[in-house]
Amino acid sequence: MTNGLGLWVKLMRLGRLTGCHQMGERSFFARGYQFPICARCTGILFGNIAAIIGAFLFVPHAFILLTFCAAMFVDWLLQRINLLQGTNIRRLLTGVLGGYAVLTLIFKILVKIIGG
Repeated sequence: MTNGLGLWVKLMRLGRLTGCHQMGERSFFARGYQFPICARCTGILFGNIAAIIGAFLFVPHAFILLTFCAAMFVDWLLQRINLLQGTNIRRLLTGVLGGYAVLTLIFKILVKIIGG
């Protein structure tokens, strides 16, 4: 196994441990290798990173955050009931919104509990 392939196999195993379905048609590819997590999970990961950085800069109102969560849920639901064909770009974008919102809401709740 070459180094690139070995690393890819390890990353795919790690992606599986996150709970991602890793469906090829719902994943991005780079240089012939499938990302270890699907487009929506990739977006959630990016959204979580943005939330960690953003927590020190600006925290939107809870209504906006809940709207972001709703956008991801509605996108998932419309695809689930076969009312709308999903795209990886839309999955990525709604994943970013949802990932950012959920982690930011968790931060907000923790601040309230701790008393900040």
